[in-house]
Amino acid sequence: MISKDRLKKLFQRLVDIYSPSGKENDILDYLRGYLKRNSIAATVQSVDETRYNLVVLPENGQAELALIGHVDTVTAYDIEDYGWHEKQDTISGLGTADMKSGCAAMVEAFLALRQAYGPLLPAALCLVVGEEENGDGAARLIEDYHFPWAVIGEPTNLVACLGCYGYLETQMVSTGKRLHASLANNRENTIEVLLQMMMRISQYMRDQRPELVYNFRDLYSSRSGLTVPDRCEAWLDVHLPPDAAIGEIVTELEDACLPADTGNSRIETRFHIETIDAGYRLPEKGPVVEAVRDVFTRMQMTWQSGDFRSHSDANQLWAAGIKPMVLGPGRLENAHVHDECVSFPQVAQAAEIYLGLMQQLFCGQ
Repeated sequence: MISKDRLKKLFQRLVDIYSPSGKENDILDYLRGYLKRNSIAATVQSVDETRYNLVVLPENGQAELALIGHVDTVTAYDIEDYGWHEKQDTISGLGTADMKSGCAAMVEAFLALRQAYGPLLPAALCLVVGEEENGDGAARLIEDYHFPWAVIGEPTNLVACLGCYGYLETQMVSTGKRLHASLANNRENTIEVLLQMMMRISQYMRDQRPELVYNFRDLYSSRSGLTVPDRCEAWLDVHLPPDAAIGEIVTELEDACLPADTGNSRIETRFHIETIDAGYRLPEKGPVVEAVRDVFTRMQMTWQSGDFRSHSDANQLWAAGIKPMVLGPGRLENAHVHDECVSFPQVAQAAEIYLGLMQQLFCGQ
């Protein structure tokens, strides 16, 4: 049985531990101790020299379902005030929606399951690092472990997302010769050239691929003072519907980056694909999907399914042959923002869903 008091205390502790990508050890050390105090031994899976994942497997080592959550967050907007704030049923703070609420709900559900049924049921709990940066925690997880099904607690507002958008991450760079500012023109300025490339991409997106979601970020140039900078760089994120033809889109993007007339410009440009993660969409059938539907019915909740519109660890799991459902508390629009928040009753509901799913699958309840 879920303990809301225990869940809330755990959730608060997780939010109050600062754990941006790359600096997750404090929160993992706490979770490892928390599980140990509750008679659950977690395996430490090394990710790099200092960071690790926590993995809890059934006693026989064979899991049919894994609850998976990432413990890292984006960096704090205000390092002096990133922690837990409570106003009635709303909890705000860094990571409350993405996804310390999901992690807390999964830990509580797993703890309740173990206390009621012991360590033999074929369910696993995986707490991973690095999702907000390069997904190295999930990449390391799938090197050693495989699960037929997984549930990932990203913020879906408790919609069962059987599909996940694909993702492209690209770097755009222009390089040239450092010049005195009085000698600049639009063919010799690395910033101007890169901006023109970005405008061509925007035009392509609007005219040919309006279904894609794109975002330019991290635009900067070398510091130059009263000179033309010799280098300018920007990054482009593209989120693609699950059925999008990624190969065609990559080729079209590369074509869109080329200027109509290269002329005699001494500026070199480069368009580099850093990440390609395909999207997917599962059918509304299979034991996990049917079990979740039954849990929703039993909890008198309206069944909703859809696509998770962001990139997540689910993409890597899918590529590794795991069937991931994304289902968690909180709204995606409340993630990565200054006033990030989540409804605590929804966090408790998520814990009930996770526990009910495992009971339905493995206990016939």
